[in-house]
Amino acid sequence: MVPISLSLFLIFLSSILLRPLDGAGDRLRAGESSGLNQTIVSAGRIFALGFFSPGNSSGDWYAGIWYNNLPTKTVVWVANREAPLRDPGGAAIGVTREGNLAVRDGRGRSLWSTNLTRDPDNSTAAAVAVLLDSGNLVLRRWDTASDPPLWQSFDHPTHTLLPGMKLRLNFTSGEATRLRSWSGAADPSAGDFVFTLEGRWGLEPYVFKGEEIHWRGPMWLGIPLFPLQLGDVNSRYLQSVYATDQEIYYNYSMIDSSLLVRYVLDHSGTYSFRVWDDGAAAWNSIGTTPTRPCDFFNLCGGAASCDSSGQSPLCRCLNGFDPSAPEEWAKGNFTGGCVRRRRLLCDGTDRYTKIGGLKLPDRYSVAWNLSLSQCEASCSTACNCSAFSHTNFSTFNLTGSRCLTWFGDMVDLVQIPLLSQDLYVRLSAAQLDGDPPADDSPSGKNQVAIRIALPIAVSTGVLLMGACCYCAARKLKSRGKSGGGNLLRLEEIRLTDALGSEKGVPMVDLESVRAATANFSISNQLGEGGFGAVYKGKLKSGEAVAVKRLSRASKQGCEEFANEVLLIAKLQHRNLVRLLGWCSHGDERILIYEFMPNKSLDHIIFDSTRSAELSWERRFGIIRGVADGLLYLHQHSRMRVIHRDLKTNNILLDGEMNPKISDFGLARIFEMNQMEANTARVVGTYGYMSPEYAMDGVFSEKSDVFSFGVIVLEIVTGKRSTGFYRYKNSLNLLGYAWQMWEEGRVLELLDPTVDSRFEAGDVVKCIHLGLLCIQEYAADRPTMAAVVSCLAGEGGCGSLAAPKQPAFAIGRESNPLLPLSIHRSEGRS
Repeated sequence: MVPISLSLFLIFLSSILLRPLDGAGDRLRAGESSGLNQTIVSAGRIFALGFFSPGNSSGDWYAGIWYNNLPTKTVVWVANREAPLRDPGGAAIGVTREGNLAVRDGRGRSLWSTNLTRDPDNSTAAAVAVLLDSGNLVLRRWDTASDPPLWQSFDHPTHTLLPGMKLRLNFTSGEATRLRSWSGAADPSAGDFVFTLEGRWGLEPYVFKGEEIHWRGPMWLGIPLFPLQLGDVNSRYLQSVYATDQEIYYNYSMIDSSLLVRYVLDHSGTYSFRVWDDGAAAWNSIGTTPTRPCDFFNLCGGAASCDSSGQSPLCRCLNGFDPSAPEEWAKGNFTGGCVRRRRLLCDGTDRYTKIGGLKLPDRYSVAWNLSLSQCEASCSTACNCSAFSHTNFSTFNLTGSRCLTWFGDMVDLVQIPLLSQDLYVRLSAAQLDGDPPADDSPSGKNQVAIRIALPIAVSTGVLLMGACCYCAARKLKSRGKSGGGNLLRLEEIRLTDALGSEKGVPMVDLESVRAATANFSISNQLGEGGFGAVYKGKLKSGEAVAVKRLSRASKQGCEEFANEVLLIAKLQHRNLVRLLGWCSHGDERILIYEFMPNKSLDHIIFDSTRSAELSWERRFGIIRGVADGLLYLHQHSRMRVIHRDLKTNNILLDGEMNPKISDFGLARIFEMNQMEANTARVVGTYGYMSPEYAMDGVFSEKSDVFSFGVIVLEIVTGKRSTGFYRYKNSLNLLGYAWQMWEEGRVLELLDPTVDSRFEAGDVVKCIHLGLLCIQEYAADRPTMAAVVSCLAGEGGCGSLAAPKQPAFAIGRESNPLLPLSIHRSEGRS
């Protein structure tokens, strides 16, 4: 029995270490705690942190995170899953004064803690824990989103993978992010099943049960982005693979972040993509695996393929192989697999038969950037090489090749319709020349045509399953929508009320716009994008204008449209585009700008012919002009404005090649003392979005600084940021520029179309600033004031810090898994 004096002391100690929270909010500061009946709710009220009891007979309590506004509590993360609260009275979760996030019981005993070490002077202790709208619980030293996290729950998941969460694989240590199932439907303790990415032989998703493989997904093909066109709505489910020199990770996100989605590994070992259906008030599981026989690992044994399409038999030997135990095979016991009909001679006469439509077998060796013939030769020189596979990459600006070889048994072969690859199986020449084809082959040709089925679960590897589900998710969300005409009319009235009194930006009637553009004649069209089309027009006064007509499918609705009109009306700067008028009529949304004869920067800088028009003097002038315009938005205008979608497409060029920042539909106004903001609606352009905005929805001036840095590197090099650069496995322009900087070869980055008349010091200065602007953490990036001062030669450049390696920039030479660059999306939400 614990003495009363000791019990009182423990309670007193707990009250000192974790002070109860005074009011609800999205964060806990050092010394604050949240009790049993309190919750911490994210800024957008999407997620909540608190205590819950899963409803089982044990009566245990846990600290966890769940969706805040759903009728049924859906837990996505659990802290003390191995140490439940037996007696919840007095329990608290909070940030200790030593800087750790901890769960304590009523006696002050720690049941779970982040266990971060700290310096003796406490200089690295955490000051605040914040629950973000992404569901990520972040522990930071300072109370700003730009501060790098000391710890975050996204790095320590339980059974759920949320959008923005990363599945990591460390090349050096072999450590990987793992999802571990619950023990039961109402038991959050660690279960038997683990989902992870494996890198022992390549990059593939696995589910393990203990030490045994339960399910293995298709191998990564280097295509993590699957756009889906959904009627008139241009929406995308994004999946990406990123890498640095230390690790590679998988990530997915939803352009329409209002959809609630998640991947879940449940207690039975099934892995599924789930979408919340508002109408049914329930989660819909789509693409669950494993469910069919062939989903389970190595059901057919070696050298046999599994087919869940309903064909009989379920397992079939590959061409050139026979069942190892024919009697058992006839009974439906396929575990013994198949053996060669004739042994390999390894005398240079062995040949290969090509089999298509397969999930490639497990346990392979990898070689990179070999040709098909070189890959075949690498297999032929090893007598125990059974097969090889060769894949060329040429998509999303990614080029390269991968050679896989198998030694010994070929296990877990499955026929799949998507993410399949060709397998070249090694056979003796005598067999190919003289033997009849195997029973499962329709002909004696070397290529064996495999029957292709459509088993959903088989094809649900990490890189495809969510994309296949997204279309269904959108349909669920769109149920019950009607009355579009009345809504459009109401929106038009609200828009007119909002903008009608705005001085300096007149409302133009639709007929005048039609007359100016010859009824939107295709001959007057200057360009077209996800927002709609831009036309050249001429007003009655004879002034040339650019008319941006938003498409009906565009997601730039009333709010964004009004936002752009109001902002540009109040902003006056030589490096910002001038808005001359606007029109709203029915479902028509039209903006009228000053005409820019040289269109946008991307039309010239990435054009192999026109890029020569941009001398270094002009490029440097464009960089300085954009910097001046951005500094005006951040500090010198009547309002502090964060653009949020700065890119070469939105930099317009007048007749003298002077830059004008345009497209303020996504811009946001900050208070003068406001440092940052958070949104659950992450919109913008991938490749220009800062890491903290793309992953956590946090944006600030430093988000625009990141975009500016990307633009600077593009202007200097004449290369797109999302290209793939085969120089020491650089992922993209960011990585390529970093490598060249490290090697002291900065001037080699300059676009070769630039003539010899340039200032080398200015080139180096721009690349230095560009690399500083694209640093992973916002705190490491300069302010635009510092950038402008340096570009103007007003001093300060000499004290610039040395740039660190950018995020998502470098592959690993000894294990280059052909990672992708950050991808670009034109979608809006």
